[in-house]
Order: sequence, then structure tokens, then C-alpha cells
Amino acid sequence: MLELKNVTKLFNAGTVNEKLALDDISLTLNDGDFVTVIGGNGAGKSTMLNAVAGTYFADSGTVLVDGVDITRLPEHKRAKFIGRVFQDPMMGTAADMWIEENMALANRRGMRRSLRWAITKKEREKYRSMLSELELGLENRLSTKVGLLSGGQRQALTLLMAVMKQPKVLLLDEHTAALDPKTAATVLQLSEKFIKEFNLTTLMVTHNMKDAIAHGNRLIMMNAGKIVLDISGQEKQKLTVEKLLDLFSKSSGTDFANDRALLG
Repeated sequence: MLELKNVTKLFNAGTVNEKLALDDISLTLNDGDFVTVIGGNGAGKSTMLNAVAGTYFADSGTVLVDGVDITRLPEHKRAKFIGRVFQDPMMGTAADMWIEENMALANRRGMRRSLRWAITKKEREKYRSMLSELELGLENRLSTKVGLLSGGQRQALTLLMAVMKQPKVLLLDEHTAALDPKTAATVLQLSEKFIKEFNLTTLMVTHNMKDAIAHGNRLIMMNAGKIVLDISGQEKQKLTVEKLLDLFSKSSGTDFANDRALLG
């Protein structure tokens, strides 16, 4: 469903700030794979997601979704088959628009627009039903401006909007990092629920090693723009933080230095 072939991304080429963010990486996700991604600061995690989403074009290599080459496809044209939730809860929604208006925009993602844009009664009932699954009471607040919601409510809404069209690929970019622990756990639980319900092929970048181990059927670890570990099946089920750190040290030849991930 998602394939990266020899993808390289270099920032600030030829300057003192030159940074090789992705170093000839290749990765294949089968239909329904839920892959967690972990690594230290500057490992290339978010750059890899941005290369898939189209925020950055790869300098070389190929990105394919469901067999279609999207390497040079603009970000807005990828939106019809890629769903994304950002770290910042404010980024995935329009603050000055109502909840139902935000959902209507998400529901029309990738479709041809016209001057007629009214939300039908049938659509409104659909949105109300979907919001009730969040168990946050938002189904009774369709005409509330999104900017009045808490960060956790807004991130849960963003998640719902990202999955409502059942994208071919779902990208979760540290989407619980800005939330308090209780709210983060709720959003993670909802993520797991929707991914299983819709069988979504998912890449989830996380700063938390325990979350990376606990969620998904596969875990990859990045360092210096490379994938240094790719663990799945029974091996992943038996993983502990200590074992993961040991594997990282053996694979990369260096210790994992990221207190935020270790203490998460």
C-alpha cells in the first residue's frame, strides 16, 4: 500500500547547515500494516512522513501509494488518499469554523467543488453519529466553533476527520505529544480503534518508546536518516524498552540519546 524506494532528502546543500535528513531509505508497508516509528531528534522520522505527504519532495528515489507513483504529486493532490494528524492540535482544523463545517470540508476532500456547499440533513446526522464514537459530547455541539474546544477535543476531531474518508495511508506525526497523559491515552485508544475498524495502513511517529512497542504490528527505528531496525511479529510482541535500546546500540553502533523518549 505504501512503498519508499531509495528515498533521499538533503536540506541546505552546500552550506554549513547541510543536513542529510533521509539517506537512501527503502520501506514497504502492506495493506493494513500499522507501523510505529521511533528515533532521536534529527533521525528523519518527520521528514519521512513529509516525503510521503508531499510537504517536501524527495531529492531522489520513489514514493508509491497503492502502486501509483506520487513522488512529484503536489501535497493537495495527495490529500484524497492520505490522511494526516499533526503534533499541534491547532493545525488540523479551522478554528473559526463550526465543527460540522470542518467535518464537511474533510468529507469533501479530493472531490470537485462547486458553489453549492450546503450541509444536508443526511450529512449532519452522519457527522453526529461519527462524533458520538469519540464519547466527548461533541455530537451535540455541531455549531460550536472549533477554536473553543480543548486541545484534546480538537485533536480527537482532527483524527476523526483524517479517517472519515478511509484514506489509503494514515500518517500520525507525534499526534499525542502536545497532550496531557490522560488525553494522550484517549487519543491513542481512538487511533487504534479507527485503524482496526477501517483496516488503515498507518505510519505513526511517536516520541514514546512504550507507545511504539505497545501499538501496531511493526516497529521501525531510525537514526541519522536511516532505518536501523525493523521489528515485527513475535519479536515485537516480546520487546521491552531495555531490549529495544540494546538492539539499537548493536545496529547503529551508538547509544540512544533521547531523554524524552526514554522517560515517556
